[in-house]
Amino acid sequence: MSRTRIKFCGFTREADIDAAVAAGADAIGLVFYPASKRCLTLERAAELRRRVPAFVSVVALTVNEDEGRLREIAAAVRPDLLQFHGDESPEACLRQGLPYLRAFRVGAPGLDTPDALLESCLAHELAAGWLFDSHSTGYGGSGRSFDWSSLTAVARSENARPLVLSGGLHVARVRQALAEVRPYAVDVSSGVESEPGIKDAGKMRQFAEQVRRHDEDAARETT
Repeated sequence: MSRTRIKFCGFTREADIDAAVAAGADAIGLVFYPASKRCLTLERAAELRRRVPAFVSVVALTVNEDEGRLREIAAAVRPDLLQFHGDESPEACLRQGLPYLRAFRVGAPGLDTPDALLESCLAHELAAGWLFDSHSTGYGGSGRSFDWSSLTAVARSENARPLVLSGGLHVARVRQALAEVRPYAVDVSSGVESEPGIKDAGKMRQFAEQVRRHDEDAARETT
């Protein structure tokens, strides 16, 4: 069984990136949504990006951003992936020429049934992964969860892209989430924070430890 990848999202400080890398993060998320308390300027994001070492991916999260701004983000920050968290079409997601994650806010209008969710996912067949978050006005980072059983049809699809589970994850709940959904990766922001944009090194370390323990247990069960 392959290991579960970990993305910590919403960084604003270098020390927190260092702690995330030390905990074993596979990806670091930087937010460019103006309404978010974790939103970064291009200059600040470029500074944080330089802190990320080789072999740890940088993901730029945007929401319904125009093409000009996306080009500015790509040029200044050089993300490894773009994460589209709004209503972007497949064509818009591909236009920057970078791999992308497509986020789906489970329970939002048009995404409130398993069939509708699957249909929306399949439109993004070229995405590097499908990310599932809870529906909220803030486009992520709310700390809210959703009914994981709504992902069953998506996970069983023969055309499914790697599933990234987000929304309401934290140390005490992540192993249950992994057992029920079996995603390719997990994505957490508020669940490892002391306040918005301020990460807790201990929570990140404990979160990563719980993920690793789940993977170890799952590997033993298959041998």
